[in-house]
Amino acid sequence: MEKSWKVEFQNVGSSYFPQSRVECHYSISAQHSWASSDWIGLFKVGWSSVSNYHTFVWALAPTSYKEGNHVNCCVHFQASYLPSPSAEQYQFVYVDGKGEVCARSSAFTFSAPKPLEELVTLEQTLEGGEGSEDMLVVVPKAELLQRRLQECLKERAELLQALEAAEKSHEHERESSHRAAEVWEQRSMELEGELRLIREQMKDMKKKQEEITALTEVLQEEKQELLVKEVASEQRISQLEDDIRVLTQKALERETDLESVYYIRASKMALKLEQTEKELHSLSTEFQSLRSSLAQRDTHALQLRDTITTLTLKLNSAHRKEAANEAALAEFRGVQERLNTSEHCVETLRTEIRDLSAQRDSIQADLHQARLQAAQLTLQLADANLALREARASWVQERESLQCSTEMIRKHLDRLNDELKLKEEQLQEERMERNKAEVELGREKDCNRVQLSETRRELQELKASLRVAQKDKEQLQAEKKAPSLINTDK
Repeated sequence: MEKSWKVEFQNVGSSYFPQSRVECHYSISAQHSWASSDWIGLFKVGWSSVSNYHTFVWALAPTSYKEGNHVNCCVHFQASYLPSPSAEQYQFVYVDGKGEVCARSSAFTFSAPKPLEELVTLEQTLEGGEGSEDMLVVVPKAELLQRRLQECLKERAELLQALEAAEKSHEHERESSHRAAEVWEQRSMELEGELRLIREQMKDMKKKQEEITALTEVLQEEKQELLVKEVASEQRISQLEDDIRVLTQKALERETDLESVYYIRASKMALKLEQTEKELHSLSTEFQSLRSSLAQRDTHALQLRDTITTLTLKLNSAHRKEAANEAALAEFRGVQERLNTSEHCVETLRTEIRDLSAQRDSIQADLHQARLQAAQLTLQLADANLALREARASWVQERESLQCSTEMIRKHLDRLNDELKLKEEQLQEERMERNKAEVELGREKDCNRVQLSETRRELQELKASLRVAQKDKEQLQAEKKAPSLINTDK
């Protein structure tokens, strides 16, 4: 079972000419990590140590080489360092910097070209000053085949390098397109997220607008209710003012009536009192005069004893006057009783006036309370109107701000949609260009494969021709050796 090498030699011929440089093609696999200290040596078959090389060259790698990649490389062994033609077999050996063998090639030999029987005549055109001249050139067939083989190998290496460069460019374009697609997908996801957020914001704004409209409707309803209450309160206030006016008018009329009745009655009673007082004064003066007269009579009783008869008459007349005085006293008592009744009437009138004044005070207090309630209602209505105006102003500002924000969001959405459409168009164009590039790369690969197959076929033909030439050479050598053996036998 053959060992699997990390490095593989390619297109190794069975024979080389030492008069021309030898190309050594090899491929470095992904398992081998190339280093600048790697080298390729030319060893005789059967070598036992890496120091038994005939010559060596440093193993080269492309400048774009990266560790872990599979690359094809080529080095040249100059003709001055090659061994002379012989039947000994040689092989290429790849040795890394640690001295470990990484690959071995198949065996080959260095042989000189055959003499005249294997020469090939070529026609070569020489260009001169006056014109061109044809010249026949005789070269060994093996050298011609070797040259063609080297040209084919060189073309194959160039084609392989072009194929690798095309594959690298295709891989790079694929990675760039993949990165661009990822970037565009990420950008589209971000745009979708922004659109989702903007839609959610729009929904929130619509909800806020609906809430504001509902709040405005509620405020309008409250305003209507307040206006109705204001109208009702104004009507109530006007009604209360009318009632107060009527009550005050009635109270004034009653006061005027009571005052007029009081003045009339008081004037009458005052007149009666004056008359009674005059009568009482007169009666008191008469009574005083009578008392003084009685005192005089008592004092002069002794003097008037003599005149008892006259005094009896006078006594009888005095008794009559006393009866008259008693009647006057009774009349005085009646006048006093009438005065007491008039005073009682005055007291009753005063209590009625007090009741009326209390009613007037209560009515005035009710009127003042109604006026206070009306003032409070007007203040509440003014506050409600002010709050309504402020709410309306804030609502108008919020509506304008919402309209501005919605307009900006719409413009931003339109711009984002335009950018998204533009990016999608660019991405579509890039995809079309990538598809075109892939198609062209496929065509180039097909062409390269066709060319490679043609070169391989030509190489096989050249190898077959080389084998035929070697067989002819061996036959000629055998034919040459046969006469010499016959001569020796003779």
